[in-house]
Amino acid sequence: MIGFLRGRLAAKQPPSLLLDVGGVGYEVDAPMSTFYRLPETGGEVTLYTHLVVREDAHILFGFATEAERALFRALIRVNGVGARMALAILSGLSCEEFHRCIEFGDAATLQRLPGIGKKTAERLIVEMRDRLPQAGDAAPAVSGASDPLAEAAEALVALGFKPAEAGRLLKQVRAEADSVEDLIRLALKRAGNK
Repeated sequence: MIGFLRGRLAAKQPPSLLLDVGGVGYEVDAPMSTFYRLPETGGEVTLYTHLVVREDAHILFGFATEAERALFRALIRVNGVGARMALAILSGLSCEEFHRCIEFGDAATLQRLPGIGKKTAERLIVEMRDRLPQAGDAAPAVSGASDPLAEAAEALVALGFKPAEAGRLLKQVRAEADSVEDLIRLALKRAGNK
């Protein structure tokens, strides 16, 4: 798996861009939210990536933040939402706006996005509720890359915890931890004691 790419932006033609990484050109598809943050062609850029492998293609998706990538990964697990629709969602709404739509059941805003009808909007609200952190919990899907809570929460989610549960565990142990590793270790210990 390719976790991130750092290189020179060789070309950008939404939704695709070409990133020169040590003389190798990577074609990457990205949401508009990422395009808005890109430097001019020739500038240095780092993208967090997700690789989709299909029978007929390997498609690399790139994101300006780990929060966008985390939301993309959650979205493509929803029944009926593919990578293209997930890109459309991220292009039309920020992570925070999407979280608010889910939290408040705002299907109308979701339906304004291209390709999302009433049934898909309702499915997104139902299926994403358990995958997003609750108010007051650590918010791994909307935090910056340098946030230890976000990094620890992402690791716990990768280990099979729901985002809301990961957030609750980390909230309980954050005062005792000095590093991301401590947060993860203490959260796992706390989960094992339940």
